[in-house]
Amino acid sequence: MGGQGVERREILRYIGIAAVAGSFPGFRQWTFACPQDHPQSSSRVGASSYKPLFFSSQQYRMVEHLAEMIIPEDDSPGAKQAGVAEFIDFMVANRVPVSTSRDIRSTDDAIAAGDEAQTRFLAGLDWINARSHSEFKREFMDCTPEQQNSLLEELAYKAKFTPTTESGRGFFQMMRDYTVVGYYTTKIGLQSIGYPGLRTVWPAMPGCPHPNDPEHAHLREPASLGSSTQTGRN
Repeated sequence: MGGQGVERREILRYIGIAAVAGSFPGFRQWTFACPQDHPQSSSRVGASSYKPLFFSSQQYRMVEHLAEMIIPEDDSPGAKQAGVAEFIDFMVANRVPVSTSRDIRSTDDAIAAGDEAQTRFLAGLDWINARSHSEFKREFMDCTPEQQNSLLEELAYKAKFTPTTESGRGFFQMMRDYTVVGYYTTKIGLQSIGYPGLRTVWPAMPGCPHPNDPEHAHLREPASLGSSTQTGRN
């Protein structure tokens, strides 16, 4: 959504989270998964050919649309072009928490937070559709852009909060967090905030540790998520 500004220090915290997630199998289109281009690597698979790991096709389409509403295309490409919905689906499917109120001290804690994120995403998408039916008598994706904006503005801006939107606001905040993490750890996202300027606090991007596996198809999951996912705490 326009006006949803993000502080650079917040982006840097998100980069730390994505650096952990980058070691998962299949996580290949984000900068921290493989920050240097492999000449023999194929181009990023288009969104139309992506098969969701967790969401249904209808849910995935809605997640993609919500992400694009949060970070729309303007002078820079938006969330859809950056592949943010793929990132969200991948993270949720693999139970990688981005924003959680849980105190993560072990792998079990991280898995529990990931399970919670899965539940909250499904419940949140259902809430959006229920709210849309209540206000506009149709599914969210069938609403006009003006109706969709009106509904999300009730969740995004404090001046428009009402007691009946509390659950939706929690989901929107989580959706926003996952969207920002996904977007600002792609090459597109880093360039949109002036990527070279980040070198003052992150002097050198790590080289890809697996040049013989350019598609990242044979990576193993991290041995432990417990300590590494602590950066995901609010």
